[in-house]
Amino acid sequence: MADLKSKFLQVYSVLKSELLEDPAFEFTNDSRQWVERMMDYNVPGGKLNRGLSVIDSYQLLQEGRELTEDEIFLASALGWCIEWLQAFFLVLDDIMDGSHTRRGQPCWFRLPKVGMIAVNDGVVLRNHIPRILRKHFREKPYYVDLLDLFNEVEFQTASGQMIDLITTIQGEKDLSKYSLSIHRRIVQYKTAYYSFYLSVACALLMSGEELENHIDVKNLLIEMGIYFQVQDDYLDCYGNPETIGKIGTDIEDFKCSWLVVKALELSNEEQKKILYENYGKADPENVAKVKALYKELDIEVGS
Repeated sequence: MADLKSKFLQVYSVLKSELLEDPAFEFTNDSRQWVERMMDYNVPGGKLNRGLSVIDSYQLLQEGRELTEDEIFLASALGWCIEWLQAFFLVLDDIMDGSHTRRGQPCWFRLPKVGMIAVNDGVVLRNHIPRILRKHFREKPYYVDLLDLFNEVEFQTASGQMIDLITTIQGEKDLSKYSLSIHRRIVQYKTAYYSFYLSVACALLMSGEELENHIDVKNLLIEMGIYFQVQDDYLDCYGNPETIGKIGTDIEDFKCSWLVVKALELSNEEQKKILYENYGKADPENVAKVKALYKELDIEVGS
């Protein structure tokens, strides 16, 4: 696995070099340095699970046959396209949420001289994906399917983000809107498609498979994605920021988190009143009252 990860990281260096020499744009030294720093800061810094999953999935689909160097490179390139997509989402998500840290460092837009330039940087990151696909997959029979897949998953994720955002509009904080079905809908579209389904779908296309023949696989991966987000919601509230790499703000941000949805389900009228009065407020005292209620409802140790 360590060897696979080092090969994967080598492919990042190749793709980055190609993008910085893309003939479609005439780079100046300043613009090349900016884009390189921006990519290095935002793309390879996470656990890389989504990207590495493409190689793992493709290997499993070959039923034990050893992969050629070319296959490893192509699977890695698709894996990096997912990591690029993730970087694009996170750069913009952090701005929308007003977050402070990501992956144990300040959010990109928080850096001096970056600020709202980060919005355009997110758009640049998103546009790197078709450049990578065009360069390395244009002659492949599944090229159009890859483009369709990335476009569809991006649309689903952006739409999931939209549902998340419009349920938390400032001045319209209404906990009665929140339910397990709304939570599931947000998570399915905002997280599950790009975090779980996309990696396996890329490997299936590389293997010559038709995605419509594997709907059961898609459904199972969506369920895994929802389970993953429930864990993430829990860690946002109870995880150590040094361990998880970010300071959780779901309570302050009035997020439709699994914890608050579960609390609403389990609360009596008096407890609901505490939630309605304190959820979505930035004051640490309000946050503490919400966490105390979670503890009272046994949500802290798992429900």
